[in-house]
Amino acid sequence: MTAIFEFPLPSETMDPDELTRITGCGRKGDQIEWLICNGWQFHKNKAGEPIVGRMYARLRLAGITPAAIATTGGWVPDFRNVR
Repeated sequence: MTAIFEFPLPSETMDPDELTRITGCGRKGDQIEWLICNGWQFHKNKAGEPIVGRMYARLRLAGITPAAIATTGGWVPDFRNVR
């Protein structure tokens, strides 16, 4: 799990091109709608653009819900379906 933290971060937030790639939407209103519908946490800047933290996005794209880490005290793999 620590390998996800070893990659250097170019910035703390996703740039507009990365956010467009993740959401599949170019307009900020559509990006915000996608983020809400998919349960992503974000902030809006003064221009109304969605701002997504880079580490948050890395965790979400890896299938880890950051809120679960905070409430359970850490990420634990789910082995219920392993045979």
